[in-house]
Amino acid sequence: MEFTGFPTAALDFYDDLEVDNTKSFWEAHKHVYAESVRAPMVALTDALAAEFGTAKVFRPYRDVRFAKDKTPYKTHQGAFVAVGPASGWYVEVAAPGVRVGGGVYEASGERLAALREAMADDKAGSALERILRDLERSGFEISGQRLKTVPRGYDKDHPRIELLRMRTVLAGRSYGFEPFVHTPELLDRVRQDWRRMRPLVNWLAEHVTG
Repeated sequence: MEFTGFPTAALDFYDDLEVDNTKSFWEAHKHVYAESVRAPMVALTDALAAEFGTAKVFRPYRDVRFAKDKTPYKTHQGAFVAVGPASGWYVEVAAPGVRVGGGVYEASGERLAALREAMADDKAGSALERILRDLERSGFEISGQRLKTVPRGYDKDHPRIELLRMRTVLAGRSYGFEPFVHTPELLDRVRQDWRRMRPLVNWLAEHVTG
């Protein structure tokens, strides 16, 4: 299937699902999900696979076993290309439109220790600072989970203490519902932005282990 954009019906589907997140709504509209959400997402990620790798297109069902929120369906459709532990590229369609991202979304234990060790290193940490600064200048939002305190084992006067407070490192850009998200141009936009995020993804693939 050739990627032609996400139809307006994809965004409308999630608008309605946010209001009526029930099995009855899903059963009545699952053909819209299949044709207007999942099929274009598969086509988009298939078109990017030769350069970036095979994506995991996530299931639409929420795991509610231990959640207070028992609504059964996710209100977005995401896809992720992994290049390392919890690290890689991301694209999503939801009611607010389309957005792209890249980075590491989970780090704990040995993985977090490796991330912080690289951040603390003069060469590797300075390289990451430059990468994030360049992404911000290109219009990406840098986000992630942050400690309010100093991480154990590091000095509060460390030159990269703000970086060391980060438990996850993410770069992202929202396209919203710009007209191009409904056209084949979206493929080029995602490709260009994933390329711009490649230095971050490569840095994480090299330094985040475990």
